[in-house]
Amino acid sequence: MTAAGHGNDPLPPPVVAALRCSVCGDPIGAAGRTLRCDNGHSFDLARQGYVNLLHARIPAGTADTAPMVAARADFLASGAYAPLADELARVCADADGLVVDAGAGTGYYLARVLETAEAFGLALDVSAVALRRAARAHPRLGAAVWNLWEPWPVGDGVASVVLNVFAPRNGPEFHRVLRPGGLLVVAAPAPDHLRELGDLVLAVDERKDERLDATLGEYFTRTGRTAVRREVELTPRQVRQAVEMGPAGFHLDRDGRRERLDAVREPQVVTISFTVSTYLRRPDLER
Repeated sequence: MTAAGHGNDPLPPPVVAALRCSVCGDPIGAAGRTLRCDNGHSFDLARQGYVNLLHARIPAGTADTAPMVAARADFLASGAYAPLADELARVCADADGLVVDAGAGTGYYLARVLETAEAFGLALDVSAVALRRAARAHPRLGAAVWNLWEPWPVGDGVASVVLNVFAPRNGPEFHRVLRPGGLLVVAAPAPDHLRELGDLVLAVDERKDERLDATLGEYFTRTGRTAVRREVELTPRQVRQAVEMGPAGFHLDRDGRRERLDAVREPQVVTISFTVSTYLRRPDLER
């Protein structure tokens, strides 16, 4: 499978076909480096290859910042979370058509999925900084800035898979954009994830999986859950990145956390622990 877009090139045509105008909801088409609907609403592609479909500023503390994104990109490039990426690629190996990654960040996991699946990818994230990297992550990937809590500028039933990795879960929109029989794949940290780092990272609810099923149960039927767990040795630099790239990165100035993080001078063995849950779209709901 080939693609028309990568990096500074226009978005892949299957990605453009799946998008909708975020002003009026009509289909949009590509004209050079501009996306435009028949009502004249237009959106220019950024120099880095993504498109911003938002109309308002995002509140502070919502979108990943440049330092957080840089820490994540370096940390993921080290391969520390490769076992999770491999499991996602395995689960999504039969994906075709379009895979929508809701909360794609730098595109690391979506790119890994596309290495295995004969599909195109749409990366949605509220952080334009992160999508600058996602737009270059794979030649069959297109990226669009959007707030996942709002109705998505994506057509009904256009995706074979929705991927959701450590990101907000909008069950109604997951259901709407998936085609009949479509698969939802959710990755979440387990309660023992990075436990050795204590309160430098945010604690994970012991009942997270239970709450996840309750949240999505109205729209999906769970079909599987796999644990991905390893003990890995992290350098002091990787420990810092693991903390700075996540939600705790917004709160390092509290309770002396930054000082304690700066004091890490030796490699540390830590637990990386995730659950990968799969759900089938329930067909008995009105769109």
